[in-house]
Amino acid sequence: MPIIKSAKKDLRQSEKRRKRNIKRKNEMKATAKEIKKLVSENKKKDALELIPKMYKSIDKAAKGGIIKRNAADRKKSRITKFVQSKS
Repeated sequence: MPIIKSAKKDLRQSEKRRKRNIKRKNEMKATAKEIKKLVSENKKKDALELIPKMYKSIDKAAKGGIIKRNAADRKKSRITKFVQSKS
């Protein structure tokens, strides 16, 4: 446990950021999982409607530094390619 006042504050800030990062990452993963589930159930139209939500969650994660920009672009590309290829 930190003893110095500034170290205590830093610990509080780190915990708050960690929770926010985990929340964003889980949101991103959950949306991807939902899209994949819909595609496997042959509900491509519903999956296509979730693509903007997926993009938004990925972009927010990239903006916050949770994932890198290129990783975000790769995830968006792959999920789109996955939905489009499964007819």
